Amino acid sequence: MRDEDQTYEPSRRQALECMAWAGTGVLWTVSGGVPKSFGLLGTAEAAEAIQGPFTFMQISDSHIGFNKAANPHAIDTLKEGIAKVKALAAKPAFMIHTGDITHLSLASQFDDAAQIIGSAGIETHYVPGEHDLVDDGNGKLYADRYGKGKLGAGWYSFDDHGVHFIGLVNVVNLKAGGLGNLGPEQLAWLADDLKDKSNSTPIVVFAHIPLWTVYADWGWGTDDGAQVLQLLRRFGSVTVLNGHIHQIIQKIEGNMTFHTARSLAFLQPAPGKAPAPGPMVVPADQLRKVLGITRVDVSMGSQPLAITDKTLADN
Repeated sequence: MRDEDQTYEPSRRQALECMAWAGTGVLWTVSGGVPKSFGLLGTAEAAEAIQGPFTFMQISDSHIGFNKAANPHAIDTLKEGIAKVKALAAKPAFMIHTGDITHLSLASQFDDAAQIIGSAGIETHYVPGEHDLVDDGNGKLYADRYGKGKLGAGWYSFDDHGVHFIGLVNVVNLKAGGLGNLGPEQLAWLADDLKDKSNSTPIVVFAHIPLWTVYADWGWGTDDGAQVLQLLRRFGSVTVLNGHIHQIIQKIEGNMTFHTARSLAFLQPAPGKAPAPGPMVVPADQLRKVLGITRVDVSMGSQPLAITDKTLADN
């Protein structure tokens, strides 16, 4: 990621294209094993959608500590996102944060994030982003807070409402502009974790960098991600959630649905639409239109995953 902010000067066509890519948090509900997501509606529509047997949230890329021109107050946009979660008519079962909690892995940044996210009163599951592992201890501060009961650099799995959730780590020793990597130890663990699961078990996988290649030139993919997807192909319902690219992109491939979430800090350009990835400066009154939360509805049926996101600018 570039250190300096890029300036956002789109044409009308480019603006529409960027809006199609922009995105952040997601509320998911699970019913019958198929995840389905909704925007944070906060109205009768939200109340109706959350009546399903299982809902959860995805938030991502809060980047606490970022203070450049693209968003001088990233801590405030995280607060606004969490306020939308707290305003829901009914609470989701839990939240997932798909990495880059902080910008520089400072203890004070982790503390601020924990206080704000914790104010929602909802259990939160984390995986690290590359910005969470740059302290002098190579990720010790993250591990001290979120590593209890985890394996390796922080991978783990858990079950809820008949759905098997898998948190993967693909940001260790990440080179600037390079693809993410899981490594043989984590892949072996994953194969073992899945071996006793029936083909009908609904699977939700979450990591920071996309497990499929969005744009290799910018490192927006995982070099051994195809091995993960191969392990998952036998399952009838697979949902893959990621952050990192600060915008929404979705894909359905057979029984797999892929979704990357918006950032709660700043926008990045659509793949190939700038010389390099990095923070994009948008007009101050437009920032909250490219940041947001996603709600996920996992319904125990055969419908494909549906995504509807709301931005921080939405009422």
